[in-house]
Amino acid sequence: MDLDLRKLRYFVAVAEELHFGRAAERLHIAQPVLSRQIRSLEDELGAEVFDRGRRGTLLTPAGKQLLEDAVPLLASAQALVRRVKSSAQGRRSLTIGFMPGITVTPAMIAFTALHPDVNVRLLRTTWEDQVAVLLDGRADVGIVRLPIDRQGLEVRPLFQEPRVVMVPVGHRLADRRSVTVEDLAAEHLLQDPNAVPEWRDVALELRSGERPEVPVIHQVEEKLELVAAGAGICVLPLSTATFYTRPDVIPLPVDDLGPNEVALAWVAARRSPLIRDFAEAAADTLAQAHDGERKPSAD
Repeated sequence: MDLDLRKLRYFVAVAEELHFGRAAERLHIAQPVLSRQIRSLEDELGAEVFDRGRRGTLLTPAGKQLLEDAVPLLASAQALVRRVKSSAQGRRSLTIGFMPGITVTPAMIAFTALHPDVNVRLLRTTWEDQVAVLLDGRADVGIVRLPIDRQGLEVRPLFQEPRVVMVPVGHRLADRRSVTVEDLAAEHLLQDPNAVPEWRDVALELRSGERPEVPVIHQVEEKLELVAAGAGICVLPLSTATFYTRPDVIPLPVDDLGPNEVALAWVAARRSPLIRDFAEAAADTLAQAHDGERKPSAD
């Protein structure tokens, strides 16, 4: 059976809206047409993907599985079209996604020495989109901070680096040489607790059930502004904290906090020699560049 990507796009729209009318408006098609296309998709799959009952439109177990698989499949298809068009125009390029605080320059120099004709582009990413840019083709390869969802990706570890806690000047812990996770138990974390499981396991605000809602923060600068204002603390990789040095925020080593792991990632189905060559260049240069990194001075 050959899947119709157009029907998959229709399905994803309904699955995200959970409403045929809104999905039809979003797709700029008539609702009866959309309903027929979804019925046709269900016939092809031999399974109902939506439960159309009194409670409205809901995903069936088969629908949930289809949504999980359809999103990366559609993103890969879109990326394929972009790469083919670029190749047809005679351009060879490599786009590298990278997280804040990570220096990509040594790998770029090594790669361009091998491929001086390739246009190398950089794309700054965040915790929220470092995988998405790979799946939708905006980046060919990414230098990512783990953990990530590895489904559909090839991941190659590069190096580890310490994490530090950022506190405002004047904080009760600011004059300490280092702290422990237990010292941070009473603090408010300006991050998803799952990003710092060591803190999550001792956090008083989680035990009491009184943790205030934390808005999604996309940029490091936003986190540090909130830390400086006394709204809470955040935990950052050492290189990120060093890159965003500012006088009103202090980085403190945390003795029992695990390191952040940095890795290369790309879509496993991609067989591009350029990706492989960049991966080798990064493995040879970036890990070596970080071997000599020291923890922040407590003086």
